Amino acid sequence: MAALGSDSWWKKTLYLTGGALLAAAAYLLHELLAIRKEEELDSKDAIILHQFSRPTNGVPSLSPFCLKMETYLRMADLPYQNYFDGKLSPQGKMPWIEYNHKQVSGTEFIIDFLEEKLGVNLNKHLGPHERAVSRAITKMVEEHLYWTLAYCQWVENLHETQKMVSLFGPFSDLLKWIFCHLTKGIVKREMYGHGIGRFSEEEMYTLMEKDMRTLAGLLGDKKYIMGPHVSTVDATVFGHLAQAMWTLPGTRPERLIKGELINLAMYCERIRRKFWPEWHHDDDNTLYESEESSEASKTYSPLRDLSFYSRTETFDEEGNSISQTPDTDYTGHSLFDSDVDMDEYRDHEQCK
Repeated sequence: MAALGSDSWWKKTLYLTGGALLAAAAYLLHELLAIRKEEELDSKDAIILHQFSRPTNGVPSLSPFCLKMETYLRMADLPYQNYFDGKLSPQGKMPWIEYNHKQVSGTEFIIDFLEEKLGVNLNKHLGPHERAVSRAITKMVEEHLYWTLAYCQWVENLHETQKMVSLFGPFSDLLKWIFCHLTKGIVKREMYGHGIGRFSEEEMYTLMEKDMRTLAGLLGDKKYIMGPHVSTVDATVFGHLAQAMWTLPGTRPERLIKGELINLAMYCERIRRKFWPEWHHDDDNTLYESEESSEASKTYSPLRDLSFYSRTETFDEEGNSISQTPDTDYTGHSLFDSDVDMDEYRDHEQCK
């Protein structure tokens, strides 16, 4: 009888555990695929940007490609609406857009589509040689550097990444664990298929350092990658380097970009100031406020999950239009290299 009782207890435990796991898996599928009733989106003359949910650490996205796409829209001054439904495109891609009921996925194809339909072109000031160089840089970043950063984010530094993932509801901690470990397996498998995942960790980081040093050399002391004016390649480079700057604490890419390759850190800060004025980070010393501001007056506006965005103009509390000045952040400070003192930045990073 004791044996039968023990057997019955184990069966009940197994059923309960299995049921909990199935419930968690069902909820995760519900969240990731957005299997829920939502109002129909009207994309008539409106850019609807589908992307992953905002992470919990204040960074716009843990996906370099989502951050690239949203930054591009801001650089091109195209109003858009974010939609965090978790639904992949028909090609299984994220991000993707809807415009006049046309669905387009893949950041390169999205940009081509918007240039054709809306007449925007961030590269009109570039010559044929510069355009060729921009494309070569883009492919190095997206097809090579991306994988080493993904390895650091979803394999080596998975515990920290898990803290940033935004999932809520019942079993949220378990769901984050499942999601992150599923992503880890996918990243490792895709890296192996790519070829870069067949090298040792040290060899992968060697390749990562070579790519980052190449970017630092190409940037030099320029304001943007191709010179004094922003171009499409800057959205790509920023989307990836921002992961090293703000989502990989204590890792080799973060130490490299905030140490030896400080010009890349300044570059990221410059783009963040100009195109993401509402994005603040707790660990840096670049709070964009007037010198007269007190501790009590510091405000941190969270990035909104579902909103229209345009930086063409902003409005004060009375509804009056406030035009924005080119090459300044919203405080009116210059966005050239001198806007953030390099020595002070190094001192701050060393004290952290």
